Amino acid sequence: MSKTKLELTWIGKDKRPKLEPRILLEDPAKSYHAKHRVTEHDQFDNKLIFGDNLLALKALEQEYSGKVKCIYIDPPFNTGEAFENYDDGLEHSIWLNLMRERAQYLYKLLSFDGSLFVHIDDNELAYLTVLLDEIFGRNNRVSIVTFKQGSATGHKSINPGLVTTTNYLLIYAKDKSTWKPRRIFTSRERDSRYSQYIENFDDNYSQWRHIPLSQELGRHFGVPPRQLKKFLGDQYEDKVSDFVIENAHRVIRTARPDYKSVGQAVRDVIDASKLNVTKVHLLERQKHSDMYFKDGERFLFYKDKLKEIDGVVVSGEPLTNLWDDLLSNNLHKEGSVKFPKGKKPEALIKRIFDLATNKGDLVLDSFAGSGTTAAVAHKMERRWITIELGEHCKTHVHPRLKNVIDGNDQDGISKAVNWQGGGGFRYYSLAPSLLEKDRWNNWVVNKAYNPLMLSEALCKLEGFTYAPSDSQWWKHGYSTEQDFIYVTTENLSVAQLQELSDEVGGEQSLLVCCTAFRCKADRFANLTLKKIPKMVLSRCEWAHDDYSLSIENLPQMEQPDAEPEQNDLYDM
Repeated sequence: MSKTKLELTWIGKDKRPKLEPRILLEDPAKSYHAKHRVTEHDQFDNKLIFGDNLLALKALEQEYSGKVKCIYIDPPFNTGEAFENYDDGLEHSIWLNLMRERAQYLYKLLSFDGSLFVHIDDNELAYLTVLLDEIFGRNNRVSIVTFKQGSATGHKSINPGLVTTTNYLLIYAKDKSTWKPRRIFTSRERDSRYSQYIENFDDNYSQWRHIPLSQELGRHFGVPPRQLKKFLGDQYEDKVSDFVIENAHRVIRTARPDYKSVGQAVRDVIDASKLNVTKVHLLERQKHSDMYFKDGERFLFYKDKLKEIDGVVVSGEPLTNLWDDLLSNNLHKEGSVKFPKGKKPEALIKRIFDLATNKGDLVLDSFAGSGTTAAVAHKMERRWITIELGEHCKTHVHPRLKNVIDGNDQDGISKAVNWQGGGGFRYYSLAPSLLEKDRWNNWVVNKAYNPLMLSEALCKLEGFTYAPSDSQWWKHGYSTEQDFIYVTTENLSVAQLQELSDEVGGEQSLLVCCTAFRCKADRFANLTLKKIPKMVLSRCEWAHDDYSLSIENLPQMEQPDAEPEQNDLYDM
């Protein structure tokens, strides 16, 4: 019996596009930076790329493989609404192909300790999980986070059945064994179990007396404990929480330890506290907080539950896989751009970057949408690359990022990170296809390519780093310290090639890309001769500019001939 791997299959899975590695063209008029440095950590060499995101990922492959620390993507959810006229199997297959190709390039771009966060709803969650398991390895799946994005209110609550208020984050590590997430805490409601108050905290610990917290609250607000809720009204919980946090070193609860599971030193103090129940007993510890006992019970202090989150001290708990605390009532204001149903809270992206990155790390979003990921990355002093094909790259993302850089964007996470502006980005578009067809249907070099563009494009196609030399005219790029590339549209003669061979010398080698050459290809030992465009004709799908999910360009599903009505049978 032959061994086969467990995998997800779909229509067209084996059909893989042969992507052209395009070069990126900077538009200096759209690149932008602050007028002055705000801090020494300002980030300037960020990339906003306008173009098909699959081609853009291919364009980034050579330079950025293994360099991206964190990727967040919010791809189009396959809701089925756009596919009402298409076969269901085709619908899923198109979407899976869309995701598979991109996921494989994202995997290549991630650093060995990097991680991927994919935002998705329940329509394709199961399929996408299996797909990403196949690419990343099931053992590198970190978690599936449930993200509460809304409430069961409005028109959603009218329909019968379950109201959808959540979607999901699929988290994968490039290598789970080397991924080092940071320890993150989230704020939570006050823990009401901490209901005792040490009224004489400044006395020696052995004489501590604790009373009900409500008794001390009544004393503090000047009302009987039973009248506190009526007296404080809607502010009751806020006022009590503020008091507890301010006096967290005095607010406690008691708990009886599991005697069998603690060490001997703890048992000795427990035993002593039971023998003398009139005093508090102390166990001092070097590497951990001290422990206090009375009558066999331990004092647990509320101060140990406090965490500083975004500069504010709150009751905190470790981050779980249920994120239900990031609802934003002012989401429409963030970034000062409108993006109905598509915009994600800046706080969500901040949490992801807090968990998986550090300042200076490179992050990527290949479905930029309204530009939230880049905006948050910039405010958090991460380097970033973001890609968008839609016109909102120009109408939403570009102006939003300019506002961030100018310090005018004070919504979202700005106050939490004390954002004051600064830094910059470069605006790129994808170059057109290197080859186009002439009037006789032959592939020729695109007329839009000047010599510098042609050199850079062929460097990328041949796996060379584009780095034109200022001193040696034939060095347009390199693959090693001794191996170089030269690109020209000339028809090179034997004399020209001989001169070139002599200048390269015997210790170096040179790939020569030219329109034609007048000798045998192996005549010169240190030169490799190739003809343009013949050398690359079979490499790629040329002049293919759009790999996005364009529903309007899909073929309609063939409809079966309509069955004749009963009355029409008599006319046959």
